Amino acid sequence: MKLNCDMGEAFGAWKMGLDDKIMPFVDQANIACGFHASDPLTMAKTVALAKQHNVTIGAHPAYPDLVGFGRRNMDIAPAELKALIQYQIGALKGICESQNTQVTYVKPHGALYNTMMADFTVLDTVMQAVSELDNHLILMVMAVPEAPQIKLMAEKYGIQVWFEAFSDRLYTDEGRLTPRKEAHAVHASFELIEKQVEQLCETGTLTTASGKQLAIHADTICVHGDGDHALDAVMRIRTLVDRLKLNQPNKTNAN
Repeated sequence: MKLNCDMGEAFGAWKMGLDDKIMPFVDQANIACGFHASDPLTMAKTVALAKQHNVTIGAHPAYPDLVGFGRRNMDIAPAELKALIQYQIGALKGICESQNTQVTYVKPHGALYNTMMADFTVLDTVMQAVSELDNHLILMVMAVPEAPQIKLMAEKYGIQVWFEAFSDRLYTDEGRLTPRKEAHAVHASFELIEKQVEQLCETGTLTTASGKQLAIHADTICVHGDGDHALDAVMRIRTLVDRLKLNQPNKTNAN
């Protein structure tokens, strides 16, 4: 199980997150591309930090919404949305190439991410944008019950998908994230976060808001690098995931 984190979300003199402290504990860095956060220098510094710690780099494109941090939905025509996504990924690819590294995957941000997981016509546009730019790029999407359908959509465009789950978010019975405006949408204690991560790793399930056991397959877990206790949370999740990995039976020698 990999850990991914949104990174490079500062903007000019405005600071966001604890990238320099969090980066050593994650496997994948979702680097903002300038539309919801970040700027060219922040992108360059974040790429260098990821390279220093051997962290896989992903582009984190969003709706053009700096004021709303990319969390406000926008009605954008498919052709324009495709161009916006390709523009952002292309910018990060250029910075990576200048530092002799590369973008490996794409994870949309905020409202764009939530919209594509609720409306598969938008997801189709995102997949088309990624495949046309570079079909070696992997698209990171939310681990949902419709995973087989998503895989078939990705195959149509010749791209691979990674499924992610969230360490600190409450899920609905439909396998989506509880909206942040609702009570208890974000787990407030280390104990709840660790319990959710352990359950996901050991049983492939999550407990929803109603208590239902939701079966999902996840390749990666999203952790958050902002907030007063972000570093402690990420370190605890890293320790837990590594311990669970060590405790897993060796399937190769099982027989």
